Amino acid sequence: MSTLVTPFTDKRMAEIVEKVQNGVRLSVEDGVYLYQTDDLLTLGQLANEANLRKNGKKVYFIENMSLYFTNVCEARCAFCNFRKDQGEEGSYTLSGAEMIDYVEQHIHPGVREFHIVGGHNNHVPFQYYVDSLRALNEKYPEVTLKAYTAAEIDFFTRISGLSIKEVLQELQKAGLKSLTGGGAEILSDEYRKKMRVDKANVDRYLEVHRTAHNLGMRTHTTMLYGSIESYEDRVNHMVQIRELQDETNGFMVFIPLSMQPKSKSASIMRRNSAYEDLKTIAISRLMLDNIQHVKAYFINIGPQLTQVALSFGASDVHGTIVREKISHAAGALTPEGLTRKELIWLVKGAGRIPVERDTFYNEIQVYE
Repeated sequence: MSTLVTPFTDKRMAEIVEKVQNGVRLSVEDGVYLYQTDDLLTLGQLANEANLRKNGKKVYFIENMSLYFTNVCEARCAFCNFRKDQGEEGSYTLSGAEMIDYVEQHIHPGVREFHIVGGHNNHVPFQYYVDSLRALNEKYPEVTLKAYTAAEIDFFTRISGLSIKEVLQELQKAGLKSLTGGGAEILSDEYRKKMRVDKANVDRYLEVHRTAHNLGMRTHTTMLYGSIESYEDRVNHMVQIRELQDETNGFMVFIPLSMQPKSKSASIMRRNSAYEDLKTIAISRLMLDNIQHVKAYFINIGPQLTQVALSFGASDVHGTIVREKISHAAGALTPEGLTRKELIWLVKGAGRIPVERDTFYNEIQVYE
């Protein structure tokens, strides 16, 4: 039975409500309309219904730690403030031993996952990236390695001469268990040209994940929104992810990432509104009917809006993270990480049930 309480007179919204409640897949036109409507409450309630059918009141998080082996990058994406040139002040490239030293200083009991991304550093060979994972895997065999974006995998094919499959197989031998979702940005080659996304194009991004899924890996995927893209660009992005999921069923979670300005002092007008963030999470939940989870990423939207997002279709709040760097280099004003206790408080404060998970959404502990 419907839990919708918002009265609406808009015929178009009524048609979408009927579609969702009857399990009929939404079209691109439906998704664009949902971005255009000002009926935020009906949209939120509809996404909440869709999420409750999939996940009940459970909201997932993981004890994880973000690691960055290098910030040296050949790409010069217009939105990135993390990258450095080789030799530039603040640039670094850590060895496996140096990263282990860093982890030893900052790791806390219960960490189950290393979330590893970094620059496209063409001053080191592909073997460096393999050895980096191997060093961590040998030191912390109990911690899952979720490493590299599809764009990084594509970059590895260019510096190694290997195919996507061969690159992934070499990394799997070193301990890789899952790919991160980054590098998607907006899946439009026109957007990527305008935003100087000097890395994997749309086809290559999707092909990396397709190949990973065919090798037995389950992966994550993202969308970076809030710059020059249109509503149609965003919805088309979701549809391309949905179509690949129909083919492989390899995505575990979709992560809408709210674009950050390049400076922490940037005005409120240079940031996405809370209204836009909630809409995007809700529309993601409704469009991506074949992906189990939609994540509210507190690093980009803040802990309090993350709580609200749990009533707008989100079923995951990411994890403890420990010193996030990429969004904060681009002007994020949020905490660099949260503790397990804080995440549990955040979820319970939204009237939901916190569930500690592993990388693959196996439940570790339910905090009733």
